[in-house]
Amino acid sequence: MRKYETIFISNSDLPEKKQKELFEKAQNIVTQQGGVVVNFDEWGNKKLAYVIKKKTHGFYVCMAYDGNGKVVDELERVFRLDDNIMKFMTILKQDHGNIDPEKQPDNKDLPAKTEVEAKTETEAETEAETETKSATEIE
Repeated sequence: MRKYETIFISNSDLPEKKQKELFEKAQNIVTQQGGVVVNFDEWGNKKLAYVIKKKTHGFYVCMAYDGNGKVVDELERVFRLDDNIMKFMTILKQDHGNIDPEKQPDNKDLPAKTEVEAKTETEAETEAETETKSATEIE
């Protein structure tokens, strides 16, 4: 299972009862799709950076959950259809898949610096040292 975090902004003008129903609906979608809500954090009513749907304030919520792609797809589909959700963003926090250590990327496959690149870097370092020395001599 993967760890996701969805931050959404709901309409701040909603009555508290409707707001709680909206939050329960979001949590139920995750559980119905086989996910697990890990953390549901209500950040509260905050001023928006810009006007969204003619509103200047919104109620921010951060919901962390474990699930798969179907959970995210369904949650975002419902958010798009709900007029009380002003904005939302989902990010993948961590993938708990089985990773084979042999398939891990390593730096062996990266190309080595060419002689020209190495010389250019050395010349730049020498030039910087010279400028520093001359600046200290002037003082």
